[in-house]
Amino acid sequence: MGVSQNEIEVILLRQLASYLAMPIFIADDNGDVIYFNEPAEGIMGRQFEETDTLSLAERFQAFRPVDDDGVPIASEEMPMTIALREQRPVHKRFRLHGFDGTLHHIEATVFPLIGQAERRLGTVALFWEIEEGK
Repeated sequence: MGVSQNEIEVILLRQLASYLAMPIFIADDNGDVIYFNEPAEGIMGRQFEETDTLSLAERFQAFRPVDDDGVPIASEEMPMTIALREQRPVHKRFRLHGFDGTLHHIEATVFPLIGQAERRLGTVALFWEIEEGK
């Protein structure tokens, strides 16, 4: 079941994310990115209005994530997938490509979004771009 635009928790989280200076992605319970804020546009390499919903498969194909040694990371090992599958927070450092082809070195903290009455609503990802050498 995908997250309805009427889920109040998602509406409020999206509103909060739009006011924050840190890159934030919100995915529904299928793993599809349903929102990312303006600071995340630098990592994405495109504006949210140009993308709208981004399926898990589309996101993985576009981002081509790799570890620090350049080894590709399987989609099931990505933080948003783990947080969704195991319903637990995940923190990971990795590299990914934006839609503009730029390779970004990032750290991500992802947690499951659980609404009232234990409804699984998806995941929330907070990202930090890492300076090389750190």
